[in-house]
Amino acid sequence: MLMKNQDKLFSRKSAPERSARMVETIYGCKWSLTVYQLLANGINRPGAMVRSVEGLTTKVLNECLRKNTDFGILQRLTYNEAPPRVEYQVTRFGEKFVRILDELEKLQDEIESEV
Repeated sequence: MLMKNQDKLFSRKSAPERSARMVETIYGCKWSLTVYQLLANGINRPGAMVRSVEGLTTKVLNECLRKNTDFGILQRLTYNEAPPRVEYQVTRFGEKFVRILDELEKLQDEIESEV
């Protein structure tokens, strides 16, 4: 017996496109997690970030910060001073996003402990 369309209870579920792309992009940037750690420790100026992490260059950091700002995870704060001062902070949305990444890390730890 064939079911009519109106008799179906569920429709095809697909992955959340934008959030999946965001996670993939941020995880693909090997420095994003380090940047979140720096911000959590009060290091919020790009120059201080570069000085704090071996191997991190200004060019790569700027690209990482731009991606995170474009996604709304970080906010760029510019101060009208001489010389100009720029700082970054995690947005409210970014706090939620970082919690999700923390949960993914816990899941990875569980997977690795089972092997």
